[in-house]
Amino acid sequence: MRPGTASRSAGGTSSRAAGEERALTSVAAGDRYEEPKDLPRLWHVTLSVSGKEAPLKEVRRALEQLAHDHPFLLTSRYANDHAEIRYWEEARDLHDAAAVALRLWGEHRQSAGLPPWEIVGLEVIDRETYHQRIAEGYGPLPATPVGVHPF
Repeated sequence: MRPGTASRSAGGTSSRAAGEERALTSVAAGDRYEEPKDLPRLWHVTLSVSGKEAPLKEVRRALEQLAHDHPFLLTSRYANDHAEIRYWEEARDLHDAAAVALRLWGEHRQSAGLPPWEIVGLEVIDRETYHQRIAEGYGPLPATPVGVHPF
């Protein structure tokens, strides 16, 4: 018997001699570890809404209330007839992140006092794409300063 190998007896049990080392197994060259597909990931969401004009002070107050209720919001920009909200969402996949984003405005319209505007745009991109765009200089600028600001 060669060192590092073991023979099997008729009963299927190892008959390795005392002190003999067990053969090691390894991952084939080129194989890579991949994260399981069902783990949550971070998605950068940009939600655009618009509608009839509303007083700027009321729009600002409503967006500040939404940010207070949901501190995940990075930044909001607003005018009297439209707004843009940017934030990070943790979700299993793009479909889940988009579904949450599409419910955000309507579900919090009453509690935050948001204007009765409709969603007119939605962009959901993964973290890697967001950082790649920033590095290449053509993505949305990083959300700074954080908070609620006029356009």
